[in-house]
Amino acid sequence: MAPKTKPAAKEQSDPHGMFEGMVVFFVTKGVQARRLQIWKQRMMQMGAVIEERFSKRVTHVFAVDSQTLLHELDTHRLLRFKGRLLQYQWLEECLKSGEKLSEDLYVLNLDPQGEGINDGSISSEPQKLQNKKIKSSSEDTEIVNLESNKDKKENAPLSSTSTTNSHSENDSLNSAERRPQHHDAENEAQSSLPYCPPDINKNITEIFGKLVNIYRALGDDRRSFSYYKAISVIEKLSFKIESADQIKNLPSIGKSMRDHIQEIITTGKLSKLEHFETDEKVQTISLFGEVWGIGPATALKLYDKGHRTLDDLRNDDSLTNAQKLGLKYFDDIRQRIPRHEVQEMEQILQKVGEDILPGAIIICGGSYRRGKATCGDIDIIITHPDGTSHKGFLPKFVKRLKDMNFLREDLIFSTHSEEGADSSVDTYFGFCTYPGRELRHRIDLKVYPRDIYAFGLVAWTGNDVLNRRLRLQAESKGFRLDDTGLFPAIQGSGGKRGTKGTANMKLYTEREVFDFLGFPWLEPHERNL
Repeated sequence: MAPKTKPAAKEQSDPHGMFEGMVVFFVTKGVQARRLQIWKQRMMQMGAVIEERFSKRVTHVFAVDSQTLLHELDTHRLLRFKGRLLQYQWLEECLKSGEKLSEDLYVLNLDPQGEGINDGSISSEPQKLQNKKIKSSSEDTEIVNLESNKDKKENAPLSSTSTTNSHSENDSLNSAERRPQHHDAENEAQSSLPYCPPDINKNITEIFGKLVNIYRALGDDRRSFSYYKAISVIEKLSFKIESADQIKNLPSIGKSMRDHIQEIITTGKLSKLEHFETDEKVQTISLFGEVWGIGPATALKLYDKGHRTLDDLRNDDSLTNAQKLGLKYFDDIRQRIPRHEVQEMEQILQKVGEDILPGAIIICGGSYRRGKATCGDIDIIITHPDGTSHKGFLPKFVKRLKDMNFLREDLIFSTHSEEGADSSVDTYFGFCTYPGRELRHRIDLKVYPRDIYAFGLVAWTGNDVLNRRLRLQAESKGFRLDDTGLFPAIQGSGGKRGTKGTANMKLYTEREVFDFLGFPWLEPHERNL
């Protein structure tokens, strides 16, 4: 006789768990019912008491954001409330880390007049919700996985041509191919809330950003990622760090990192960075890493061979053809491209594309789409609304552009769309010239199937700070985000960051990607974070 199976044991409750003493009321609007049920269960298991109404006993109120809070609860009662008003993100982070984190990062503050909002993760500048979008000002230079090496220096106003030529994706797509969007006035108001405050601790994040790049150039991904994670925590803070003691309970900020922060606060600089900036090895490897096609490992090998200048590299026969081209046009591609020239080149590409494949959607992304006055390179994102005609387009497109002497030298040219994989992306990286000139510019052409085009558009529009925040937001929800989709994350061994799953979320517009991640919508020109 087969043994009887025992029912799964229920997780034991601990009245003295990490949420002991908390009496919690949940503002349910904007939260999935299943997720809410799990949160309530976990909090009760760890010592919290859940109230079904906003009573005097309540010590903590959780809501998606301040606007939802004000909409669902009486403003006057909220202003008299002596407890804490917190974002749900605090609860998610606590459950993920297994410890009770500082609440200061996640406070939902209310404007005294009940008209403005100042979240713990939101700019303190008062905002009217009607048709407003807000930018944060962090200018970190991190680039990971979403390979979008964008400019983060100029803050030029959006030109009058950008709204027509940098294309809002929804304007470009055939309406019959779009999924319907249901955004009432309230949702639009919530979407206009910014994700983070201006980076008021930029004195710290700028130094850490330089260390991210230095360690990446040295091939030390572990240390590079440590500073990268610290930046993402610090730039969200709604207060100026005056002492490292203020942040001793924050995630990703260990003792060594706090010591660096204290040194920056006290002296305005960091001795470790100053050492790196005067170190010949670091300077040389960083210089070599600026050559297209030379990564950290190759740069280190070249240094170990005795090379110290770019002229030394020109005499090295071990370089690949792509690396030799990157070296040959090193000075050319460091020159910025005026916006009006990028606009003219985009129009050339659109005309050629329309001749080859009527209805093709061809958008110039990057700093151009974000409204910058100049661009470092040209990023072109392509699709077709019917979902199939994009296959085989790129070889014809490249050939025609070469015949016109617009495309000059190739760096990477790969086509996978005709190999049968639905999500394959065709890629061309190379050099182009503005009509009548020989000065080389870097250009990237990416052709996406229609059903993943939104992810490519988000990634190649940037900027890198936004891409990093979107990736971290996705990871906090158990997903991996890149330019080909949003995938369930597979946990790595030992709790390490795992690989992405194979099932891709079906999201058809940039706004749907933002909404799914719970990230406030930003128009392209508002993404210069």
